[in-house]
Parts: sequence; structure tokens; C-alpha cells
Amino acid sequence: MQNMEESSPLRITPTVQALSSALRGKPHHEDGERIFPDPEKLWFKESSAKNIRNRDFLSPTTVLNTLYADGQVPPSVMSRVLSLRGCGVLPVAGGEVMGEGLRVRVDRPAAFRAVLASGAAEYLSPFCQRQGRLVLNCPALHPRPNTPSPDTLTLGQLRTVLLTDHLGALLRRQGFTVNYCPTLPNDSDMINFLRNLGIEWPTTPSNCDNEGLEEKIQEALENSRYRERETERCWKANGGGGKKTEEGENEGVLRVNLKRVFQEEGLLGYDPSVGTCTVHRDSISHLAQLDLATSDCTVAMATAVHVTSYQDEFRQQQIAMLWRASGATHTQKHLVCGPVKTPGSHLSAAQYLQLRRGQMKEASEMKYGDQVEGQTWDDIIRVMTSATVRFELLSTVHTSPVTLDVQKEGGVSTKGPRGGVFVMYNCARLHTLFDSYERAVEKGQYPEIPAGSELDFSALKEEGEWLLLFNYLIPFTELLEQTGQVIDQQGGGARINMKTEQICKFLVSLSKDFSSYYNRVHVLGEPLPHLFNQMFCRLYLLRALRQLYHSALDTLNLPPIRQL
Repeated sequence: MQNMEESSPLRITPTVQALSSALRGKPHHEDGERIFPDPEKLWFKESSAKNIRNRDFLSPTTVLNTLYADGQVPPSVMSRVLSLRGCGVLPVAGGEVMGEGLRVRVDRPAAFRAVLASGAAEYLSPFCQRQGRLVLNCPALHPRPNTPSPDTLTLGQLRTVLLTDHLGALLRRQGFTVNYCPTLPNDSDMINFLRNLGIEWPTTPSNCDNEGLEEKIQEALENSRYRERETERCWKANGGGGKKTEEGENEGVLRVNLKRVFQEEGLLGYDPSVGTCTVHRDSISHLAQLDLATSDCTVAMATAVHVTSYQDEFRQQQIAMLWRASGATHTQKHLVCGPVKTPGSHLSAAQYLQLRRGQMKEASEMKYGDQVEGQTWDDIIRVMTSATVRFELLSTVHTSPVTLDVQKEGGVSTKGPRGGVFVMYNCARLHTLFDSYERAVEKGQYPEIPAGSELDFSALKEEGEWLLLFNYLIPFTELLEQTGQVIDQQGGGARINMKTEQICKFLVSLSKDFSSYYNRVHVLGEPLPHLFNQMFCRLYLLRALRQLYHSALDTLNLPPIRQL
């Protein structure tokens, strides 16, 4: 037990890898014709409440039939599986071959103790810290030519802004240095709008301009080898016949052959029809902001991720190639968001936020009555509105469309197993629980929670308790790390796809399982000494869950609400 506690945090991936090694044995085999399955597909982690009643990991019968004659697992292999050890590997309690395959059960009391006894802090942040500089560019916030406002921002563009904010929070948690682009005037309506959504976007004084930087970029493009010269334009305009265009017809027009940029520099995934682009002032301004965001880069290269809507993808590819033509050598990727649909309505971002805030206030007044007034409730409604908007726009795979119900009579439920309100409500329930416990301690009804080393975690016998640990607390660090892994392992194409919807889905699923458990189990029981051990073990588990909520909500810039 002590060795396991002193080892690395328990993790799912090392456990599956160790189980796969135990099942396969040595990588070579005598039968050259036998096809061995992918090691990652030898075992499956169970997650449903039904299946984890009798197993935690399963190697299906189809896999066993591939690995062994008649699917019979040799005793030596079974011995390796049952004696599994290793860094981060979950302790094994037992296993057997059944009709569905080889199933393995984790030593649950030992796992509870390993995770909870020391406070679970190492399960709430990425296991390793990465290095690198990232620029998250949000084209929706760049002037075209005027600075966008909440009234001109579309819902599709709002989705890209929220995604950029969430992505930045995730990447910073993993150790990346993240800059946002563009900076916005500090007195602009857009900044106030973003703050109401909990977004702290970088600002600059309203009287500040990038004129010097823009002139430098203009000059770089004029001297670029990809600039289309006058004689070249004339030749193309006249079908190669050599006839001159009218004098002054193209005077002062700067055009860059973007197709040559990605062809000659070997950049993959760009639209072949991107062609030749006329450079306008708003494009120069966009490039100046990108240069500004990378100006303090202390490493040779940064990665710029352009988070754009599918309608703006073509234009953003042009901007990316213009930046390359101006001399920028940073890696560039495009994360493209699908459209946001509102059947029967057309709302700006400002109108959508106003609608959701009004619905949230109305729902709160219906539930809590006259007490919904004052600054405290204003802050609660603002956070809950932000949670509603974020979960509506970020819970879907970013490449897929989102369809919103924006009918005024639709309302926003303060309960029900869906979305941000449900998540925030269940997080608040945990705060209420611990407030109740602390008041009881002050009254002398319960003793203070003892050190984890003094508790017997075998008292956690409820399936719901294991579900919360096995499906949420243990896997959370690996969930956080996935975004950074995509950045590190990015391929050669222009597009990059990330599972940006996973935190929202994780929180909704966690809230459903926690709510089911909390409605069924009475955590603060009778103040009888023989019941204290189980109560304290449950409090350790739920305290870790509260920290888990806070950690996950922090990636969405949503502060927890203490009570609802």
C-alpha cells in the first residue's frame, strides 16, 4: 500500500498499456501468420454503471481469439495480468475469463486511498508541463475596416471568440505561453461585452496605433518575391499577348501571388483557388497585430492558431499566406468552427446575450422570488448567463454546426440534466454540503475531518462512488493534456482539429452522475462515532470532486457559485 501511495498518480493510459504488455508478452511470436491487433485496442476501460459492477477493464473475446488458440488465456499470461505493477498503474484485485472476454477488477479501496488520502491535488492539473509559444488569433475581432462591435458580431463569430478563450486557458494550464490576437481598444464596447462573458481580452490604449509597424509590413510586401509586378499583371490581363494596360490603371495597387507562397514553401492544405490577392489596409492591420503578438517571442518559432468560422476560412488563408509573404516564418494552423443556426430568428451576439440574461433572470425570479435583487444576484445571473452561453456554443465538436433555440418563450431551466446551469447548480450543491458540515462542526455535532491516513477507504462501497473516482477524478489530467498533445503532434496540413467540446461534455456527465449519487446517498448522517469513518471518506471524495469542478470550470473562465 505504501509503495503505491509514494508512486506516480494513478492513470488510465499507463494501466491500459501495462495490461496490453501483460496480454501480449514479448513482442515477437513464433506464428508468423498470426495477425496481432493494435496494442491500444486490446483493452477497453469500462465507464457505464452497469458494466463496472463486475469489471473495470475488458479484453473482448474477439481479441483473445486473435491472440491465443481457441481464445484460451495461458496461465502465465493470467498471472502477469493479476500481478500487474508499474508507474501510474491501477492496482488489480482480480480477473477472470467470461463469455464477454477477460475482465479485470481494480483494487478499489487501494485506489480510493491512493487518490484521496493526500488530497487529490495531483489529479487536478496536467501531469507534465509543456513548453512553447502560441498565438491564438481570433479573426472575428479584427477591424474590417471598422472595429467590430457586439451588435455586428455574429453568433458564429462569438463561437470562435469563446473557443479561443477556452483554448488559451487549457494551453496555459499545460505550460504553454499564450498570446491573444488582436488587442482591442480598452474603452471599446467589445471589451465590456467580453468581460460580461468572463473573458479578459488584452487591451491597448484607444489612442494607440500601429502605423509604424504597418508601414514596415507594407514595405516588406512591396519587396516580397511573391509580389505580382506590373509587367506580370499586364501579361496575364491580356492573355499573354504582351499588350499594355491603360496607363495608371493599376497604379498604387499592391498584389501578392499567394498560390506561389504555399506552393514554393511546401505548405499543405491551402485552397488552390486562393490565387492572387489585392492587399488592402485592413489586411495590413491584421498582419501588424500578428507581428505585435509575436514580437516578444523568446524562441525562434511560435505557432499561430487562427480560430475562424467556416465562412471566414478562405479569407484567413489569404491572411496567413500574406503574413508568410511578408517574411513571417512561424508555423500557422487553422481551427475552423461550423456555423451557428437559429431557425426562425436572426440575432447578433449582443441580442443573444441579452436574451439569455433575461431568461436567466426570469427563471431565477420564478424560483427564488423577491430575493433576486442586488449586486450579489446580478453577479450570479451574469455568471450563470455566461455558463449557459458557453455550454451552448462549446459542447459541440467545433467543426459541426450548432443549432440554438432562441425563442423568447423558450426560457432557461435552472435545473434539468443539460448545459451550464445544471453544472453550476451541482457545483453549488457541493459548497452547500461543506457549509452545512462546517456549521455542524462549530456546533459540536461532528469532529473535524481527520488526516486521510487515519481513514479506512474500504467504507466507500457505493457503485456511484467508484464511478465518480474512476470516470472523472482519475482520467481528468489526461483529458487536460489532450489539447497540448495535438499541438505537439500537429501534422503538415493547414487545418488542426481539437476535441474542444470535451471539457463541457465531461462536466455535464460528471454532474449527472454526481446528482444521481447525491440524491440517493445521505452524506451527513447521524452524529454517531461508528458512522464517522464512512462519512469522512465520502467527504474526502466530495471535496476532491469540488476541486475537480473548480479546475474544469477554470478552463472556461467560469467562477464557481457558492449557493443557488
